[in-house]
Amino acid sequence: MIKLHHCPQTRSMRSLWLLHELGVEFEVQEHRFDKSLRHADYLDVSAAGRVPALELDGARLFETGAITQALCERFSPDGLGRGVGHSERAEWLVWVHFAETISQHTAALTQQHVALREDHMRSPIVMKLETARLGKCYDAIEAHLRKVGTAALLPGGFSAADISVGQAVYMSRYFTSLLRHPLVSAWYTEITARDGFQKALPAPGSGIYTQDFYPAWAMP
Repeated sequence: MIKLHHCPQTRSMRSLWLLHELGVEFEVQEHRFDKSLRHADYLDVSAAGRVPALELDGARLFETGAITQALCERFSPDGLGRGVGHSERAEWLVWVHFAETISQHTAALTQQHVALREDHMRSPIVMKLETARLGKCYDAIEAHLRKVGTAALLPGGFSAADISVGQAVYMSRYFTSLLRHPLVSAWYTEITARDGFQKALPAPGSGIYTQDFYPAWAMP
């Protein structure tokens, strides 16, 4: 039995997309992105009260990188995954976990733009810095895609590395445009046309974000 605990437009979308790509049977328990994640019953599933959490045949996993590795090793070690001994294993691990580098900057911007509801609570300096840091992440992906010369992050083709980074970019695009990164934009357009990504998108009105783009505040 596979059960994913999920909130729309959070990191758990990464695991949801992967499950759809794997083509395995699973169920989704959707949660509100609020204090209900701190209830004792959910803390038994995810110790820090965060999503995603995955129940997999009696085991309970959290952290998207760990979930990605566990699912790929079990269901697609040399397809969406890159198994131990595979020539692309190390690079696959790098990109699967680089998604969190992107996500931490997006999380900071989500807090500034969305969670802090009053203007006086927000920091223009933090917004500008985190937006610039996302741009540096795009620079890294752009340089890598130029080097490998493929439509996927790894020469062997589409994998969970593309899912992990692609979902992180899906979130970061609410704050930092891809206009200056044509290779990233083309890669992102291609991977998000996949059926698995489309199925993982939130239902209208169910996500965190209420506008399509949140520009960084101008410095005073």
